[in-house]
Amino acid sequence: MGKKPVILVIDDEPANFDVMEILLFKEGYELHHQDNGADAIASLDRINPDIILLDVMMPDMDGIEVCQQIKSDRQWQHIPIIIVTALADKEDLARCLDAGADDFISKPINSTELRARVISMLRIKSQYDRLQETMLLREEMMQTIVHDLRNPLIGILLGCDSLRSLELPDRATRRIDQMSKAIEQMRLLIDDILTIGRIEANKLILNRTKIDMTDLTKTVLAGFAPIAQRKQIAIVSEFTDEPTYISGDLYLIRRVLDNLIDNALKFSPQQSSVTIKVGCLPKNPDRPDLIKIQVIDEGVGISSHQKQVIFEKYEVGNIVLGVSQIGLGLSFCKMTLEAHQGSISVTNNQPQGSIFTIFLNRQ
Repeated sequence: MGKKPVILVIDDEPANFDVMEILLFKEGYELHHQDNGADAIASLDRINPDIILLDVMMPDMDGIEVCQQIKSDRQWQHIPIIIVTALADKEDLARCLDAGADDFISKPINSTELRARVISMLRIKSQYDRLQETMLLREEMMQTIVHDLRNPLIGILLGCDSLRSLELPDRATRRIDQMSKAIEQMRLLIDDILTIGRIEANKLILNRTKIDMTDLTKTVLAGFAPIAQRKQIAIVSEFTDEPTYISGDLYLIRRVLDNLIDNALKFSPQQSSVTIKVGCLPKNPDRPDLIKIQVIDEGVGISSHQKQVIFEKYEVGNIVLGVSQIGLGLSFCKMTLEAHQGSISVTNNQPQGSIFTIFLNRQ
């Protein structure tokens, strides 16, 4: 027998909940009641509702604000919300829909209408759940396939190493080096995909150590120096004299810096510059000590729309001729930094280009 659909009723009047309970009793739903918005939001983890029936007129936090808060949380934004309201003005109803409500029902409540709207929203929620199950299965299958790609890549790398030991013409040696670099890029991409999968499944275990972000950034920049020289791009660095230690996973944090600096160089024109800044925010009693890292380029920049989505998987921003873009690097950076209780954002550089800013907790 399937699980009973769970309905959360948020209404400051217990009598209104009693009415809904009577009207929906024969449908076999599991009903829960919260008499204020704050308690209702706090109870979502425990109740895990399939739909929410939400009254508009409540003290302290009205239904529209409750709706906005629920719909702004990625964990709960998929739950259908039916606004229950005595408001009849079209502007008021429009405010409810603008807040993210999926449907509304007017007071006094009609039993037939209530049951019909609840059934409709439960059908939508059921379709969403099935879609999520399908996507989860697809993600698990993709993770398995990606993981299995590692073995043949290692075999190819070993083959390249063996070929290097032979006396081959310079042209063949250069080709082997190119193959090795391409395979290494594929290996790093596979690692990024697997890391993203572990973060999404809440299975990522951070191997935390004490990291000096200034020293790490200098090391990463040294590795990019030949690429910058070849592209005639000047690398400018600004480092604070203060200690810049964090507690983090050295491999993952380095991959974040690799991705951002690689992108900056990739999208920058010749004769331009890429600036990397590492500093500390002034102490503030209202927040933890933070380290601020910026990667600033003079490239094509990012549009207002792209800023909203560029950290999502498979978003590639501006298409640039001759530049390989897969759309996982920035998603990896965002997820990795959030796993470290950090953050990343992007703003415009002037007169052109982008500024990627990282904040990490200072140890």
